[in-house]
Amino acid sequence: MQQTVWLMSKGTKSIAFYLLMILIFGSLMYLVAKEGESQQLESAITSAYDAPRNLQEGFSLFSTLLVHHIETPIGILLLQIITILLTCRLFGWLFLKLGQPTVIGEIVAGIVLGPSILGHLLPDVSNFLFPLDSLANINILSQFGLILFMFAIGMELDITEVRKKLKETILISHTSTITPFFFGMLTAYYVYGSYANKDTPFLSFALFIGIAMSITAFPVLARIIQEKGLTKTHLGTISLASAANGDITAWCLLAVVVAIAQAGTMLSAIYNIGFSIIYIAFMFFAVRPFLRMVGHIYHNKEVIDKGLVAFMFLLLIISSYLTEILGLHALFGAFIAGVVMPSNIKFRKIMTEKVEDVSLALFLPLFFVSTGLRTEIGLLNSPDLWRMCGIFILVAIAGKFGGAFFSARFVGESTKDSLYIGALMNTRGLMELVVLTIGYEMKILPPPIFVMLVLMTLVTTFMTTPLISFIKFCYKTRDKIIEHKHVEAVAGIFKVLLSFGRASNGQIMLDVAHQMFSHGKNKLEITALHLTVGSDINPLHTDNFEEVSFGPILYGAQKLGIPIQTRYEVSTNASQDICDIVNNEGYDFLLVGAGISMSDLPTDIDANRYRTSFYNRFFKRFKAPESWFYPGALLKDKTKMFIEQSDCPVGVFINRGFVKATNIIIIINSADDLFLLDYARTLLKTTHGSVNIVNQASSTTPGIETINQKLNEFTETIKQATLLPNKDLTPEIFNGHNFMLVSYATWNDISEHRKKALQKMPSTLILSK
Repeated sequence: MQQTVWLMSKGTKSIAFYLLMILIFGSLMYLVAKEGESQQLESAITSAYDAPRNLQEGFSLFSTLLVHHIETPIGILLLQIITILLTCRLFGWLFLKLGQPTVIGEIVAGIVLGPSILGHLLPDVSNFLFPLDSLANINILSQFGLILFMFAIGMELDITEVRKKLKETILISHTSTITPFFFGMLTAYYVYGSYANKDTPFLSFALFIGIAMSITAFPVLARIIQEKGLTKTHLGTISLASAANGDITAWCLLAVVVAIAQAGTMLSAIYNIGFSIIYIAFMFFAVRPFLRMVGHIYHNKEVIDKGLVAFMFLLLIISSYLTEILGLHALFGAFIAGVVMPSNIKFRKIMTEKVEDVSLALFLPLFFVSTGLRTEIGLLNSPDLWRMCGIFILVAIAGKFGGAFFSARFVGESTKDSLYIGALMNTRGLMELVVLTIGYEMKILPPPIFVMLVLMTLVTTFMTTPLISFIKFCYKTRDKIIEHKHVEAVAGIFKVLLSFGRASNGQIMLDVAHQMFSHGKNKLEITALHLTVGSDINPLHTDNFEEVSFGPILYGAQKLGIPIQTRYEVSTNASQDICDIVNNEGYDFLLVGAGISMSDLPTDIDANRYRTSFYNRFFKRFKAPESWFYPGALLKDKTKMFIEQSDCPVGVFINRGFVKATNIIIIINSADDLFLLDYARTLLKTTHGSVNIVNQASSTTPGIETINQKLNEFTETIKQATLLPNKDLTPEIFNGHNFMLVSYATWNDISEHRKKALQKMPSTLILSK
């Protein structure tokens, strides 16, 4: 008591001292201000604006100053960045919903903000947002962002892996580069007289058209392969290695092309190319071995300090500067700096994390808009120009797709895989825009040709996902026959797909699956599935995510002495992808987690409480869907989707501190719930526990005789089973139980009409029939 009084008196003294200090120093500052004002000149009172005499004039002055601050260079730049980021995120999300890479949406967003759409529809808004004298700032920031991006792309290329696959992929990668390059130069020969700038040498123009046709967007390709679950397949490996080989070749060709274009002729470019070869040799044979040593020493976040990061960025800037002054463009130096980074995967992951988030999230949208501001589709104002645009698109597709397809068939790939390789290698995306921007800035590509090639980039990238789906559809019947044979071959095996989110839940759900099915009639085969939701997950990071996610479940499998298969995928629609995997691969049971919906972990309870409070306070009055904010509704919707769209039985597991199902409770509401007894019978063989059955069926329930008969037979044959008296569900009924089996229909009834009873529920498995 005395201590409490002492603390209160101490707090009162602190507040009194604080107020006294404010009063004394505030008074002194007022006196200093008044004394200073007496010495100022009359003209100093309003140096820029008239002093306001009332509130109305004060607001007028405030408005004037507000407009002035908006129109300052930094104000305009920040407003531009805000507009660009919001528009790019919106279009990226929209195109993601269409099954396209977000980069396509961001490129389209750039065109929308440019003169083609915004400038055409709302010229005043466009002139206010993007005045001509402000575009230099966006351009400089976007160029710096591209340097960081190319550095990250270089780090994504694993030279060791490329070298391993060199024999298998060199023909595919180089054929799919040389073929479109030749067709591009041939097309340039026919269009040079009509469309090229008169002062542009033919060689420079033709080489740039050729290189524009032959680029493959390695980062976009890597993410498409990742989204399609092809990363560890033969097809995915060959495609990625071919794209990597092709990109290295194309960027070296681009460096030569830029050097020739800047020098004017091949002869005068010899010195540029010669010194560039010396630079590349120095980077690979002097810098790379040194960095390899650095990578072995500094391979985790604990030992990588700011000094080392600063050194790496300095190396990046020096490399970019050297290639810029050698006439190769700064982006080539950034790419080489990324390639020579230590091959230690952990080091690369850390450096990529530091570079990629800023470059992808902030700087690249600025690049898309700076490209969009140059892309004026209105320049294609005649049928001849649109016909020429169509020719460019056809030549690009025929050269890249055809070159990759025929070379893949020549080296022994199947027709199906060759078609896939052709479709994937035809992806151009962001890398193409980088090449086009270089050509535009060097005044080699005139504006109409630049617009045509930007549209070609959009078409060839946009068509990749639909083309892959079309190829898959064409081979669907054949695949089903093969799949049917496979299903016949594995008869006698009970296949369970166990899908989990948090790594810690994986081990717990494995225990549930083992206890539920290990003593069934057929041999148990468990596949643990973990999905990372997102479309822009860097392939460099997936191995780390996979290792962290499957660590606990693999440890649990080792303890239980059961073999399991692990499967990691990146997904943009996790629930739908889970259903597709279950249906297409013939699983017998799907076990999924309910997430935080009914969890009794303190952090999850807090999250649920805050979500419910936020929904009730701000969104309930607008009748927004509860599933946006209420996890219970979300669980219901997700469970409904799994059950309605899966071809096998589904179990949704709610973890409430599960260890072992030794005291089981079953809720029976109707004859449709009797299938739960079969699950309970198998479960008891594993746990040797007991089961209590609550019969909620009334005398008017359809099939009541069958229900009573089946329950009596079950309790007579299973000694550990007890039929509890018919009574209402209350929280107390769950006392002493640690596991509940309930059907989906009964769960819906309980969660809607008897929510209070669920407050004391144990770990629960919601089952579909």
